[in-house]
Amino acid sequence: MRAGEQLKDLRNKLGITTRDVEEFSRKIAQEEGSEDFYISNAWLTQIENTGSIPSIHKLFSLSVIYQANYNDLLSLFGIELANAGKYQFTTRLEKTRLTNMQASPTTRGITFPVRFDSGFTVDRSNLLSRMVEVWGEVPIPLIQNLDLKHSLYGYIGLKDYMLYPLLRPGSFVQIDDDRDQVQSGPWKSELDRPIYFVELRDGYVCSWCELDGNLLLLVPHPLSPCHIRQFAFPDEAEIVGQVTGVAMRLVDFSEDSSHGAPRLPRRS
Repeated sequence: MRAGEQLKDLRNKLGITTRDVEEFSRKIAQEEGSEDFYISNAWLTQIENTGSIPSIHKLFSLSVIYQANYNDLLSLFGIELANAGKYQFTTRLEKTRLTNMQASPTTRGITFPVRFDSGFTVDRSNLLSRMVEVWGEVPIPLIQNLDLKHSLYGYIGLKDYMLYPLLRPGSFVQIDDDRDQVQSGPWKSELDRPIYFVELRDGYVCSWCELDGNLLLLVPHPLSPCHIRQFAFPDEAEIVGQVTGVAMRLVDFSEDSSHGAPRLPRRS
């Protein structure tokens, strides 16, 4: 149905007339001190029977009178406030600034992990899809643009220091599984060097990679306590994909802030 027809359907279900809406809106306009909130009988009839679009003030009055969520009424006219965060993230502005992005007050749920596999341990790196045992509907609008159920996301284990301090243990990474070919350098800087999520026979690791014939070299960060590791490729190691995004905490609140960086494992 058209938006106007859906508004008419809401009104009919409440058993009120266009005259009733006019009187209710008059009270709202008086309380708000603005005629913009007033909805005349003729105006409402026009909205219901044509493709006209109401103003934000009149739509507010309708949401109050029809006891409907304002966001739901906006969606009737093709405006999804839930998409605002997505466009804010992709709109690149030149100047550094503080942001004030807020989750829209929608009650719609999104798919999110609500129970993890009992065999999962936070010490080891893993794919998020294999860590999750049950997916449920959780109303978290801020992350509803993440397709966690169908995209690849990895978790950097608490004992995985291969790329520390570039990638801290406990981070979540987004993985593009179409980029599963190891690229060769040279690179302008360590930030330009591709990071790969690698599946081993006994788990996963997040690392820089180099191919030397049939050997896959896992290269740690120069400041990492880890050593270069090598595996037969692809028999012992397989590239899951390239890391394209990361969610990482810069401060470890489990450590005393006066101690600085977390304790690193010793080189063996």
